[in-house]
Parts: sequence; C-alpha cells; structure tokens
Amino acid sequence: MLDIPEALSYDDVLLTPRDSAVLPREVSVGTVLHERLRLHLPLLSAAMDRVTETEMAVALARQGGLGVIHKNCPIEAQARMVEDVKRSESGFLVDPVTLRPEDPVDRSFELMARYRVSGFPVVDDAGRLVGIVTNRDLRLGTRPGRPVSDYMTVEGLITAAPGTTLEQARDRMQEHRVEKLPIVDPDTGVLVGMFTFKDIEKVRKYPDAAKDAGGRLLCAAAVGVGDDALERAEALVGSGVDLLAVDSAHGHARGILEFAAALKHRFADVALMVGNVATADGVRACVDHGADVVKVGVGPGSICTTRVVTGVGMPQFTAVLECAQAAAELDVTAVADGGVRYSGDLVKALAGGAAAVMVGNLLAGTDESPGELVLVGGRRYKEYRGMGSIDAMRAGSADRYFQAEALAGSADEAGQPSKLVPEGVSGLLPYRGTVGEVTNQLVGGLRSGMGYLGASDLAALRERARFVRQTAAGARESHVHDLDVVHEAPNYQVPGNR
Repeated sequence: MLDIPEALSYDDVLLTPRDSAVLPREVSVGTVLHERLRLHLPLLSAAMDRVTETEMAVALARQGGLGVIHKNCPIEAQARMVEDVKRSESGFLVDPVTLRPEDPVDRSFELMARYRVSGFPVVDDAGRLVGIVTNRDLRLGTRPGRPVSDYMTVEGLITAAPGTTLEQARDRMQEHRVEKLPIVDPDTGVLVGMFTFKDIEKVRKYPDAAKDAGGRLLCAAAVGVGDDALERAEALVGSGVDLLAVDSAHGHARGILEFAAALKHRFADVALMVGNVATADGVRACVDHGADVVKVGVGPGSICTTRVVTGVGMPQFTAVLECAQAAAELDVTAVADGGVRYSGDLVKALAGGAAAVMVGNLLAGTDESPGELVLVGGRRYKEYRGMGSIDAMRAGSADRYFQAEALAGSADEAGQPSKLVPEGVSGLLPYRGTVGEVTNQLVGGLRSGMGYLGASDLAALRERARFVRQTAAGARESHVHDLDVVHEAPNYQVPGNR
C-alpha cells in the first residue's frame, strides 16, 4: 500500500496566540528578497495581464512592495513599462531625459505625454546645459516642426552643484519658484543630474517606497522560454529591471532550469526569480541553476484549474513550509504565490517561512489594474483571468504551460487555435478601490497577527509561530456564522460571495 503523506492548505491551520508585549503599530513588516531588493511590504503583484502593468507596479512599489510586469505583450511594450516605472520618480535623477536645441518641438510634446512630466533640460552635443523647455514655454503659439531652441528658457536658469542634498534642493526650488533643479558641473557646465519638486514631494508622501540604490522605484518583470526570451530579458535589463522572473507553471522542468541558468550566466548582476515549484527538490533544482528567489505554488490560485485538469499540485501551506525550509538552508528566499484570500493567509504564509507573498486576485479589482470597470447588476467589477485561461494563452502565455506549439496547430471555425488545453479560467472580480486601500487592510491584518504572537518583525514571526490543525468545523467557526451580513467589512467577504 502506498504511503501517502498529508498536505495542508491555509484553511487547515491556525496560529496559536502567544504571550506578547508587542503592539501592532510597533512591528516592522519589512523583508529582504535579495541583497538589492529590500521591501517595506512583503507583497508582490502577480505577473498577470489583468494585474500588473505600469500603474500597478508604481502603486505597489510606493507602498513598499514589488510589482512583476507580465509578458503577454510585445518586447518593446514590456520594456517600456519597466522604463516608465523606473522613471516615475526619483529623489535624484542621474540620467534625466533631455532634448537637443535642434529637436523639433513635436518631440517635447511626445516625451511629455510618455513620461507624464512638464518639461526637460536642453543640452548640446557635449552634454552642457543650454536651456530648459516646459509646458509653460509651449502653451501658446508653438509651430510644429520648429526647433526647441525657439521656445526654451535660456536666461536666468536656476541650477545647483553636485553634492546638493534633497533638502537643499527643495529649499532652492521653493526660493526661486521652480519645479526643476538641474545639477551642473561648475567647471564644465555638463548636466550631471536633476531634482524635480514633484519627485521630492513623492519622497515625503511615500516614505516606505521600495527603491533601488539610485532612489528609483523597484520593478520586476516576467520572461518566458519562447524563441524571443533572451531578447526580451536583454531589453528588460536595458530598461533597468531589478528582478527577472522566469514565468512557468512548472519550474522544476529541465527546459525551464536550463533557461534560468543561461539567464543567470548572461545577466549575473540582476536578481533572478524562478518558479513555480511545490517541493524542496524543486527549490534545490532552481537554486542549482541560478535562482536567487524561488516562487512557490502549483495550483492554488483562484483562477487556476491546474490541479483539477492535471491531477497535480500541492496544498499551498505545506508547499510553503517545505520550500521555505529548503530555501533557508540554501541561503535564498521563497515567495508564496497564490491561495491568499484574506490577510490571515498572508500571516500564515510569512510565519511558515515565506519572505513575501505574491497575490493576483486581491489586486486585480483595483483602480491600478489593467482593464475597464464594468457594471453588472448595479455593482462594479473588473475582469480577471488566469494565465492558463484560453484568452490569456491565445494572447501569449501558452509557453508558460508548455503549449506554444498548440498555437501553431489546427484552428477552430473562428480561426483560433483548437489544441490548447487550458489550466485556468476568466471571470469578474468586485471593484476594490485603490491599491493603497487594499494593502492597508492586508498590512493591518499582518500587524495584528504579529501582535497576537508577540513578534516585532518577520524573523520573530517565523520563530514564534506555532501552528495547530483545525477541522472543517473549526474552519466554519472561523468565519462569520449564524447571521446575515448587512454591511460588508473592507477586509472580509463571506465565503461564496467573493
């Protein structure tokens, strides 16, 4: 007879309360995914085409987390999203976008629209600052095709020398009523960087934002294993991506591991996340092939049907426990991907050893997720689809499930590939407000959970965690029962009403 071990999901366990002198407001929820990836919020957004593009990545990084931009788009589009995130704000811009005096004024309008900024420094061929052009200069009387030099401000430019601090830059801009402060080498006149008032205010508004050493928001992006995968990775690295995520439903497959090793060899200075796996052996294989971070989860997502279609998977809590332990032994980190429905699941995953948690469902209904709001029965919804759904696979994610060849196979009457075997579905999610509102509830639940355990930080949470199993009756008891909910809480929906 087979010796079949038992495996558990988040609903099968609870953390037991401990003696505590820690208040929720006093805890630290920061985490380190990699030596260059320090987060103030242990949360990643899923690399899904209805979850993470520029707006989501920016919003989540401002909250202290990390957005992983999906790959269901052309290489140039994904690389531009990464670039837009990296340029969205910085305490000090070391490589500001510039114009040349001879550039047509149309170019300035194009760049203003792309980067959502109000103006640019103008430099000559040697990089010396010769002027500044802003939307005020271009507001009236501009003629298409005319050079920028006809409209730029030349006299009375307000600049500062290298070494100017953030506070000094803010004071100087306030004194002179300017929004941009170019930093110019006093000996050569060469532009070496720039402060903007908008970025300085963002630093104050989002003090816990996840940033790189240069003060830019952190950004991750997914790559597959298709024919253009190395080209895609190279474009993403060129755009400044901080983490490359090898996106596969089965990270323990030989082809995925060989590609991961090739990526690490070519881009050794960029952090690499590989997945998905659900066993300690899978973690070891990923690390052996260059992974700095391992993504854990086979089949727990709300829109994933992998376990039902294939009969393969692992209940997520057990997968996280086993994989996080293996990751710790190998001095890498594990990210729990999928299965999180409430903030309590986030606490359990982190207590079980995950360095961070990746979510899709909880963020897909926010303002910052891609897609339009739809009105159904008087309520607002957003579309959410698994990357294993028919629609997403047709859009480019088939290689994630090793079915890229099926796209070139026979077609149905509508001309669409008919050999695809989906491992996910599409659906509608209730509108949830902004990313900040969602993360506020998640972090609030995490802080409360840590308070119950007397854990001042995530390391203490893992150390003090004591789990008990609960029966199905215990899980029912954990939820609202014996009444009809009249007013829904922002962090809880009755099972079945989600």
